[in-house]
Amino acid sequence: MSEASRKAPHPIDVHVGSRVRLRRMMVGMSQDKLAEALSLTFQQVQKYEKGINRVGASRLFQISKILNVPVQFFYDDFGQEDEIAVTGFAEEAADDTSASEFMELLSTPEGVQLCKSFSQIQDVTVRRKLLDLIKALAETHNS
Repeated sequence: MSEASRKAPHPIDVHVGSRVRLRRMMVGMSQDKLAEALSLTFQQVQKYEKGINRVGASRLFQISKILNVPVQFFYDDFGQEDEIAVTGFAEEAADDTSASEFMELLSTPEGVQLCKSFSQIQDVTVRRKLLDLIKALAETHNS
């Protein structure tokens, strides 16, 4: 086994870490606050979130209690990244967005804020117009 393959994080560790980060951001908690609640350094939390360090069972249970989700939350959707059709409020599925790109967006503060704010818009027409605007901006930016 090469040194590089020994150091590569296991996909489940990366997935669990990304779900820890997603949930932490969803509840508006900083890495510092989570680290403090776990009696760790924020660097250790970073390593968990990146999948560099594996989260043990007792630690994952502790994290689930702090972030107020069942332990299963951290395993949800594992192995389905390429199978999931990502959909939003629009009826049609996203045509060129993979689930992993969607999860990557939700792992950013802006992505979490965008989703929270967008979900609060009750008027379907406004949501569709906003979606059209975002698509137009993305096309302009990618041209």
